[in-house]
Amino acid sequence: MLSCNPKEKQSQKKDINNVADTEIIQSSEALAFFNNLKKLCGKSFEGRLITPKNDEQFGSKRLVMHVRICDEETVKIPFFVGDDKSRTWILTLKNNRISLKHDHRHKDGTDDEITMYGGITTNSGQVNIQAFSADEEIKKMIPAASTNLWWITLDDNAFTYNLRRLGTDRLFTVSFDLNTIIENPDAPWGWKD
Repeated sequence: MLSCNPKEKQSQKKDINNVADTEIIQSSEALAFFNNLKKLCGKSFEGRLITPKNDEQFGSKRLVMHVRICDEETVKIPFFVGDDKSRTWILTLKNNRISLKHDHRHKDGTDDEITMYGGITTNSGQVNIQAFSADEEIKKMIPAASTNLWWITLDDNAFTYNLRRLGTDRLFTVSFDLNTIIENPDAPWGWKD
């Protein structure tokens, strides 16, 4: 409740300003995360599968991410699994929220039947972590994945991509060592250099 007392009004005004300052700081965390990700542009890193340990599709293969394309709104990161160059993570910053899409291609470059699915952050997240809840598109495309939650952590040492399908045992985590830059791979399927 606002007071008519000038001294109390001044105190309340300071409190309101502090709230506004806090909101500005919080709203910039998505941008800070995005800008930190863009600092990796043009570089590639090798990863390792954390979970599940014995995954047939990922476990014994070389895992590489290439932060290949960056602009003011979009970062595109091809994710190679051995010789499979079908996957690209696309992160887009808009209205202080980040969306994550999964672009899947066939070897000839055509779209996979299941592609461009993902989610969007429900808030501005934190400087070192962003979480993406499954969107309506994925519910239509892959009903079982409607409870998917992805999160990406980013610090000076590692970029970690995670997937959890709520209500199931499905958990996938791959971590990339940012301390060692490796040679950039060729273009992913469907892309041209």
